[in-house]
Amino acid sequence: MSHYDVYGIGHALVDVELPAPDLFLAQAGLQKGSMSLVDEARQNQLLQQVADWPQHRSCGGSSANTLIGLAQFGGRGFHACKVADDEAGDFFAQDMQLHGVENSLHQTRSPGTTGRCLVFITPDAERTMCTHLGISEQFSTAQLSEPILSQAEYLYIEGYLVSSPSGQSATVEAARMARKQGVKTALTFSDTSMITYFRSGLDAIIGDGLDLLFCNESEAMAYTESHTLEQAKSRLSRTAQTIGLTLGRRGASIYHGGRWIDIPGVPVQPLDSNGAGDLFAGAFLFGITHGYSLAKAGQLACRAASVLVTQAGARLKAGQARTILNHQEPSS
Repeated sequence: MSHYDVYGIGHALVDVELPAPDLFLAQAGLQKGSMSLVDEARQNQLLQQVADWPQHRSCGGSSANTLIGLAQFGGRGFHACKVADDEAGDFFAQDMQLHGVENSLHQTRSPGTTGRCLVFITPDAERTMCTHLGISEQFSTAQLSEPILSQAEYLYIEGYLVSSPSGQSATVEAARMARKQGVKTALTFSDTSMITYFRSGLDAIIGDGLDLLFCNESEAMAYTESHTLEQAKSRLSRTAQTIGLTLGRRGASIYHGGRWIDIPGVPVQPLDSNGAGDLFAGAFLFGITHGYSLAKAGQLACRAASVLVTQAGARLKAGQARTILNHQEPSS
């Protein structure tokens, strides 16, 4: 029996969420709905412009959000990441521990700046991210632990890691370790920008095929260079044994064994879409490591994401995971 359900690797970022009008994004030159990598000076400039706006801070990064979601449902995860020896690094480590996710941050930390992500939420609930990776850009094979990875059922790779040479090397090495140890490998594309600018890095992770792939509709279309969703699904099915394809308010589609299972969406009025895909992955991973069928895991993941988008923040509030679980039971 695995000691961990999931061993995740990814950027460690402190998320700063702010409500923002569309006009601000246009004036700031930010492409709505995207993730932009910026330097610290540019990020500080943006922060100065919104200094009086309400803000919410939490530990973040795609894999961190997914592992916290897994833990909220009762799963056990380990996060391999890198933060600096600064206040933000202390905050990140404490917030992860508070949410029940073990990590590698007890090791001696280097001087520098912990990564930060400004998340601007427009009135239509769309999130636009402006990220300074800070020291997390130096995430490398040094942060990996094969003995700990070997205790997990799944390795979960955050696609954003391919944006740096050391991160890209670490993803390939982690996948190699996982296959050597008999650990299943899961990847999330994370954002269409990773496909546009770092496709070769994603291809290197996928190799001859993954056990599990997560992506949304726009990422599926971009990666497969398709003109229709059906065409994208057909081409995407060659990349992984199982695929969790999110479709926004339409729900999701789960692929396995040559067929797609459609999971209907849960009608809600969205407020904030930040972290919805990350939580979908966390809930789905919880489901498939705790006796749920793929259909039941997909339903759990859709329900979790539908609750999340109705409130501010990238994770569920206390007690919500239990309420969601009470709506369904494991199924073979």
